[in-house]
Amino acid sequence: MKTNENLPETEGSPLSLRRTVWNPYLVGAGIGILSWLAFLLVDKPVGMSTEVSKFSGWAASIFVGWDSVTNNAYWAGKTPAFGYSTVFLLFTGLGAFISAYFGKDLSFEPVPSVWEKYQGPGVAKRQVAAFLGGAILLYGARMAGGCTSGHGISGTMQLALSSWVFFPVMFVTGIITARLLFRNKGTSN
Repeated sequence: MKTNENLPETEGSPLSLRRTVWNPYLVGAGIGILSWLAFLLVDKPVGMSTEVSKFSGWAASIFVGWDSVTNNAYWAGKTPAFGYSTVFLLFTGLGAFISAYFGKDLSFEPVPSVWEKYQGPGVAKRQVAAFLGGAILLYGARMAGGCTSGHGISGTMQLALSSWVFFPVMFVTGIITARLLFRNKGTSN
């Protein structure tokens, strides 16, 4: 069996939590089953960006007051509330932590090695780029009415035209951005 030298070694069965590389087909099937269960049990799609924007409304209310948030044109329709989406958001983070911990891949990396190779070792530059990238991504997701999980998983599963337009556009812009950020200096790539 041929292995890729760039990938970390894997341990145990395909379903073991100790693996650092997971089979994408098993993960895809798991996400599909999770999506079905979400619709079956709570009649809601899988998604995150709406809940992140609700959290931002809650955080803003600390500084500007609850009335200002609920009277805001955007947050009036997305009033922060604890429910299924909050639990989904929190458990996604917890699941990522558990996976990294048991896969022995849990580390703090202020400047990832790929970023350092192409953009240099500057921590501040990396943090600014990560913040701006996240802000642009979240803003775009809210403009599109959903994020990669909302459109890419739930929306495409429901055959929503907006999701089938969003997903390829997301991939193309991701490829263009990666090529711009991670091109070799001095080459035309």
